[in-house]
Amino acid sequence: MHIDWTLVFTALGLAFVFEGLPYFLWAERMPRVLLELATKPPMVLRMLGMAAMLGGLLLIYIVRN
Repeated sequence: MHIDWTLVFTALGLAFVFEGLPYFLWAERMPRVLLELATKPPMVLRMLGMAAMLGGLLLIYIVRN
């Protein structure tokens, strides 16, 4: 199996960009958002994470096919 490291690091770089974007664009609101997330039960956070992962996989599937 051949791993395309350029693609792996490109994807990792894009993940960092998208993770940092809300903090850059809405720096004043992020502490309030993070406090709100901290009060959510773990199951809600898991469902949010699962929805984000499934949305990401769907986007990859659509773009790659």
